[in-house]
Amino acid sequence: MVWLDKFKLNKGLARTITEAGYLSPKEIQQKTLSRIIGGQDVIAIAPEGAGKTSTYIITVLNRIRQGFDDAPRVLVLVPDKEKVFSVIEQFDALNKNPSVKIVGLYVAPGIEAQMDALADGADIVVATPDRARAIYLKLGLNLNKIDLFIVDDAELIVKQGLQLPVAELANSITKCQHLVFTEVLHDKLQKMIAPFMKQPAIVEVEELSDTPLDTYQQILYNLPNFRSKLNLLSLFMQDDELFTKVVVFVNNRITANTVYKNLKPQLRDSVVILNPMFSEDKGISDINIFKSDDKLRVLVIANENTEEVDISTIPFFIHLDLPEEKELFINRVIKKTGEEDTLAITFATDIELVQVKKIEQIIGRKMALSELPDNLVIDKERKEKEESTEKKPAKVDKNAPVVGEAFHEKKAANAKTYNYSSGTKAKMNNKRKHS
Repeated sequence: MVWLDKFKLNKGLARTITEAGYLSPKEIQQKTLSRIIGGQDVIAIAPEGAGKTSTYIITVLNRIRQGFDDAPRVLVLVPDKEKVFSVIEQFDALNKNPSVKIVGLYVAPGIEAQMDALADGADIVVATPDRARAIYLKLGLNLNKIDLFIVDDAELIVKQGLQLPVAELANSITKCQHLVFTEVLHDKLQKMIAPFMKQPAIVEVEELSDTPLDTYQQILYNLPNFRSKLNLLSLFMQDDELFTKVVVFVNNRITANTVYKNLKPQLRDSVVILNPMFSEDKGISDINIFKSDDKLRVLVIANENTEEVDISTIPFFIHLDLPEEKELFINRVIKKTGEEDTLAITFATDIELVQVKKIEQIIGRKMALSELPDNLVIDKERKEKEESTEKKPAKVDKNAPVVGEAFHEKKAANAKTYNYSSGTKAKMNNKRKHS
């Protein structure tokens, strides 16, 4: 069996994997399983459907041969309740050992039922970061014996602003192996995982279409926030000899109005909106008016409630926002009349890079990432404001409790100076003790 020969998996698991239809390893598994089995921290970057989840499930089941320990040995963090159910379902499909117990933790009414399940014994915990942290602080989740800490769909966890509970849970585990699976690795994600990853191997798999589409030349700019996008757009528009005709796409008419007002002082009557929301904004109803009028340089178009427009013969178009429907973006960048000089430019924040990856996967080629101009003003105030909205631990003095502890004095019986066993926690919470 290829799984047995290549990765030295236990025979029963190798047979189950093959019977489940996994006849040969996917690329992400070929590149990561040996490293993971060898104990190395790994960051695996691959698109949806590449086999990231099955990779760590195989790893976990190969490691846990016997279940019902007195504390969980594996903690898997996922972004939402649906993903908790999906991962447990995949575990159940490959786990043929009835003694291995898996418990799911997710935000729902009745936290006590989930604490009861943990008190009864769990070998693998699949959880959303916020619920895992909440139960940990209630002394219901024992992290003493965790030897494998996994973050799946990490880019979605960052998008939901759940970095703090991930960091707190990771910091509460004394020593273990860490695995991170994501579709894209960006600055915000790196900031979340850097404190606990130990010299990780970074493995990336690009599953691009085998038949690339014929598209305009594409350039990508990665910016920290929307305000900095506006600054870059204004900087580009200063060059009136190069940017003679530009279409700027945004997602809604409110944003279109914002872009218009930002450019108006600079471009005056040479910027217009297609079907503007407000009558005081200069607008047109037909893109052909923009094409034929040499005095007009910039046309702002909102994706909402707008039929597809013919942007052929326009030398530049910029996606200031990425449309929710990736097909809309792809239809715009595909060559239709054989023009060679049109340039498609995309502005994307870290969060939007996931959409960029999905588009690249369909198109069959990567967008060329361009460096930001040296004279670009990065809106640091906005950036700092956005970062401050992410929940951060309060600054405390050296005598304050460590991360993971409650911030008030507890009764002696409830004092949390270390992780208790599941049996002790059951008693503390007046639950039934697992026999």
